[in-house]
Amino acid sequence: MLGIPVTLDLLQKRTEKLAERRRFFRKSGGFAVGMAGGAILAACGGGGSDAIGQATPNNGGPSDIDILNFALNLEYLEAQFYQYAVFGKGLPDSDLAGTGRRGVVRGGHAVPFKDPVVAQYAREIAKDESDHVRFLRKALGSAAVAQPDIDVSADMNGAFSSAARAAGLIKAGEAFDPYASDEAFLFGAFIFEDVGVTAYKGAAPLISNKTYLEAAAGILAAEAYHAGLVRTVLYAKGIETPSLRSGADAISNARDTLDAGTDVDQGITGTADTSNIVPLDGDGIAYSRSPGDVLNIVYLNPGAVDKGGFFPNGVNGTLNLSSAFA
Repeated sequence: MLGIPVTLDLLQKRTEKLAERRRFFRKSGGFAVGMAGGAILAACGGGGSDAIGQATPNNGGPSDIDILNFALNLEYLEAQFYQYAVFGKGLPDSDLAGTGRRGVVRGGHAVPFKDPVVAQYAREIAKDESDHVRFLRKALGSAAVAQPDIDVSADMNGAFSSAARAAGLIKAGEAFDPYASDEAFLFGAFIFEDVGVTAYKGAAPLISNKTYLEAAAGILAAEAYHAGLVRTVLYAKGIETPSLRSGADAISNARDTLDAGTDVDQGITGTADTSNIVPLDGDGIAYSRSPGDVLNIVYLNPGAVDKGGFFPNGVNGTLNLSSAFA
């Protein structure tokens, strides 16, 4: 007696889910589903070439290899920034080779940390991001893309200076050096950290396998810890130095002018001068970004382009086009 209503209900839910998938693919190129089938599979213990060998294209979208390589490009960027900040040099050559053109890094220099707490946090995150690079390279095997050209320099014409200029932290003709001090380093880290969290969040609604969902939650948690840590330290230091709070809020506003037409980015200051450590919507839920929106930020361009900003010649792999501003 219950068979027909239950079946119709299940079919309706399936129809709604397929429609949701189609909408997501139009926006993101299949990134979220790929995370479930690629990065999540590897995180569940299926790393190495065997895991990639089992991966298939996702409903006409990019393959799991494409998705993992997109993530690897971003991990190269973060890892290089933290490596220079902590050690004054980049990743070892053994972590850079792969398919596509291997680029060079316009790097910075070690941060003269004065606050031992910030220094320890920087070392911890540097290790985590380097581990992410090695993890993804191992999962991809011979399919891993090489590191592309990356700009994490302190030059006046570099990506960090362009981002700081857009946020109003510096004036035309000035340079922003994210390695100059603890506070400058925190601003540099703030540019990146929220972005990874929102990318993983985009995968959550499309993951049905509980094992995969658990692994995705673990990866998301690691990135969220980093982002929350940077936001917390900036807010705490901003009690005595208000420009740290206003500067972080300005970076958030500048970031939001790049990724799509809706205001989803949030600074660290809430209403009535309260803290806003965790950027959430009205239901207390973190927001999402598509791969195209992520590339808008790292390319420092609101248009549909394939290079710029922190990746002067684009990322390696098939997912390399940013979203058109809408």
